[in-house]
Amino acid sequence: MKKYDAIIIGFGKGGKTLAGFLGNKGYKVALIEKSKEMYGGTCINVGCIPTKILVEESQKFKYKNLLNFESKEVEFKKVIETKDEIISKLREANYNKLNSIQNVDIFNGEGSFETENEIKINYGESSEVIFGDKIFINTGAKTVVPDILGLKDTRNIYDSTSIMNLKTLPKKLAIIGGGYIGLEFASIFNNFGSEVSVIEGNKDILLREEPEVREEIKGDFSKRGINIFSGTKVISIKNNDLDQVEISIEVDGELEVVIFDSVLVAVGRKPNIENLSLENAGINYSDKGIEVNEFLETNVKNIYALGDVKGGLQFTYISLDDFRIVTNQLFGDKTLSTKTRKVIPYSVFISPTLSKVGLSEKEAIENGYDVKTNILKATQIPRAKILQEERGILKVIIEKESDKILGATLYSVESSEVINIIALAIKEGKKSSYLKDFIFTHPTMSEALNDLFLL
Repeated sequence: MKKYDAIIIGFGKGGKTLAGFLGNKGYKVALIEKSKEMYGGTCINVGCIPTKILVEESQKFKYKNLLNFESKEVEFKKVIETKDEIISKLREANYNKLNSIQNVDIFNGEGSFETENEIKINYGESSEVIFGDKIFINTGAKTVVPDILGLKDTRNIYDSTSIMNLKTLPKKLAIIGGGYIGLEFASIFNNFGSEVSVIEGNKDILLREEPEVREEIKGDFSKRGINIFSGTKVISIKNNDLDQVEISIEVDGELEVVIFDSVLVAVGRKPNIENLSLENAGINYSDKGIEVNEFLETNVKNIYALGDVKGGLQFTYISLDDFRIVTNQLFGDKTLSTKTRKVIPYSVFISPTLSKVGLSEKEAIENGYDVKTNILKATQIPRAKILQEERGILKVIIEKESDKILGATLYSVESSEVINIIALAIKEGKKSSYLKDFIFTHPTMSEALNDLFLL
């Protein structure tokens, strides 16, 4: 039996970074990944990177003067080929980077627990068991498949992974699920030229976002021709004689049938724990993921979980920060934990981008803060005019007494960059006057913070 100082199950952001770190420190490391198509993890292969390539390329379509759907289909196919080429190179680079480290062995198979120190690697027709002093689980998350009558037997149904491999642009696309993933793809395919409809079971989309921002986004989606079916239940799905997809929906107690060329199911993602045989090691888990403490330790000594598999926020940068926490506990001053991770910005790459950090106005009030707010329209920002993208609205939440920044929501072009400035200010406990009086370069979107914080 091969023995290792550390076994890492999953080639995700946290896992691969940890493997490289430990390998370079002289530790003997085994990294197990069941799919060669997932070297580098979800973000590189089927998440952040490929979707953002599609976001950027789709936004260029309005400048290409594509007059008919057929010409859009041709360009769409080129975009997919470009995306595949970029991802292939990144995947190869990720593999080569780790494979070049003498102390790191990469296994192409599916890992599962035999005991708390022994991992079985299933290669399909064969298997082997290896031993590890410490074991780190980084298997990520996978798509939730809803229980809809006929779904599994219907053609032209996609999830957030398979839809990025389409070679043909759908004329009419339905997206079941109005969460962040669903809305990103709605924006992408609308930009490409598809007629897009979003079917959402809740009474509205973006219920966690500021109401002013939510209404602005809904208005923009409507102007773009993106249909939102809120408060809508999907009853069944099937193919008709033309190989289209018929969706039976219920709205306000009334049944109707809507027809599309393709359907994206985007109702969420769940921790990928099903084939790990966690019970063989006595590891506690639930439907929400592997249970860990603030140091990412499971209930079993020397077994850790990083990234989406432990539940919580599903962001690549959280997985990377999990790596920081683990290495700080093992080799550092033991000051980092999930409890010290308080300021986490995020962005949703619709067009323009929605970004948020900290508390919303409602959340701040519920937490007992006496607040003041300010709103700035993107039309007032010179850089937005230069970029010819004046859609959007920016909102900030300030505590009245201390003047400290509590949160912000930015719906505007380049907000994914600007939000990090506000996040840093919040983390450092800065007052709103800090950003109000800060000298930014001109003309930039970040200089809009001068006006946004002019309360």
